[in-house]
Amino acid sequence: MDATLATRRVGRTAAAAVAVVLAATACSGTSGGTADDVAKTVTPTRDAEDNNPQPLDRIKDGGELREPLQQWITQWNPYQVDGTYGDAVEIMGYVEAKLFRSDAKGVYQAVPEYLESAKVTSTSPQVVTYRLNPKAKWSDGKALGYQDFKAVWQASNGKDPAYNLSDSSGYEQISAVEQGADPTEVRVTFTEPYADWQSLFNPLLPAAGIATPQAFNEGWIEKVPIVGGPFTIGTADKTAQTITLVPNPAWWGPKPKLDRITYRVLDSAAITQAFLNNEVDYASAGTATAYGQLKDSKDAAIRTGTPWDEVHISFGGNGALADRTVRQALGKALDRASLIKIVNQGVPVEFKPLDNHLFMTNQNGYRANAGDWVTYDPSAAKQLLDTAGWKDTGGTRSKDGTPLELHYVMSDGSTQAQADLAAAVRSMLQQVGVKLTVDRVPSKEYFSKYINEGRFDLASWRNTGSFPLSKTVPIYRAPQGDNVFGNYSKLSTPEIDTLLRKAAATLDPAAAAELYNQADVKIWELAHTVELYQRPSIVAVRRGLANFGAGSLADTVITSVGWEK
Repeated sequence: MDATLATRRVGRTAAAAVAVVLAATACSGTSGGTADDVAKTVTPTRDAEDNNPQPLDRIKDGGELREPLQQWITQWNPYQVDGTYGDAVEIMGYVEAKLFRSDAKGVYQAVPEYLESAKVTSTSPQVVTYRLNPKAKWSDGKALGYQDFKAVWQASNGKDPAYNLSDSSGYEQISAVEQGADPTEVRVTFTEPYADWQSLFNPLLPAAGIATPQAFNEGWIEKVPIVGGPFTIGTADKTAQTITLVPNPAWWGPKPKLDRITYRVLDSAAITQAFLNNEVDYASAGTATAYGQLKDSKDAAIRTGTPWDEVHISFGGNGALADRTVRQALGKALDRASLIKIVNQGVPVEFKPLDNHLFMTNQNGYRANAGDWVTYDPSAAKQLLDTAGWKDTGGTRSKDGTPLELHYVMSDGSTQAQADLAAAVRSMLQQVGVKLTVDRVPSKEYFSKYINEGRFDLASWRNTGSFPLSKTVPIYRAPQGDNVFGNYSKLSTPEIDTLLRKAAATLDPAAAAELYNQADVKIWELAHTVELYQRPSIVAVRRGLANFGAGSLADTVITSVGWEK
């Protein structure tokens, strides 16, 4: 199974869904997935957090938490298109003003260090009134206020193309951000209802850091200029590839239990050994090799969770794949059950098929919408290719003299299991007359030069933290000019756009879920993405670490994380 590149314990991100490459951790096995299997005896934690919950009086004051990073963080602004890398978003939630945290049920709760209250005070039009904690201040001494909300809105509403934003969802619907009765009150007015308003301005960033396009795009490169959270950046040593967080001396809330959090960039293949060598306190145990090495370590506690975390195969939208019929044929040519089995080897949790693009299996509203679109049926796949004009000549199909040759783009840091999956996809497509070449590309360029640019026919990665559901909208919405949001294949329809927009504007959860599911049915029909499975979180955490673990839908309360007495 894949190892996490980025988001861990993060339920939702401040920006769009975080795309996460399936990165390297060696997994025993050869092409076809022949790794020794283990009994599927572990059920991931649902509706709770497997994080060794402990009251604060049982946690030591001080100590260090050591975590791995799988790439150096360059862009820290989570609203900027290059700032959605999961580890960066997680750290920004520790050093900036995280207004809301999600609980284990996926319900947002206001964080009292920032908000005394936040609620919808009018529905026609929708107005949200925030009452700020008057103690809340930025590191430059300025109090949090409406000007910070206004700056985030103006940068993120998509009206000024100079702001290279990751997602305008929600901000597009805002018509005004104003001071209320006094400087601690903020009023946000919407042109149309927006159900997931609690996901906006979260984290809040200071106006001083994002008020101009240049500051927004470039002012957070290699630095965090202003902080407003319980931690601040202590050191960022690019040569040593380490980042250290230390308590913010101006923090007005509960004092963090830890006196240091150290992040160190490690190749994912090295993280398991780093844990065993007592160099990091957290490691993914989601691969056969990693789980096999970590499960019996006397210092390791294996913790599991059920986060918003999906693994899929995306289709590109160029060349032969611009034809929906061809994409639909590929969906029927792929044996999802066999592909899932390949990556499920060697770990104790059963990976179950995911039949919805928008809901995870543990979310209210989940419905299996895949239907027959991805039912394994090579004969039907061949018929669809015939219909699309790709003639069967006994080998690779062709059309107007052009062979049906596609490219599967894969990071050169992918796991063995992911290489096995790609090989299986190649074999399955060969059976229906499609030649597939697997192209390994540098891991550091996988997203920036290939996925983000739409330079792929097939590719597999994860989307993580797309909660609440409006955060899935960028993955499937129509691009605007050069901005593809999260829709790297650029495949969309006006009907899907309309349904997603209506769903995001529907305040009744049941009615919104119905609209999201209607959109999901159309996404399956579009053959945009073949969902594979919801990725459970299986991690090794050093024994004695409290209030920190695998994560499901809840956010980590970083001030409560520490070592048991």
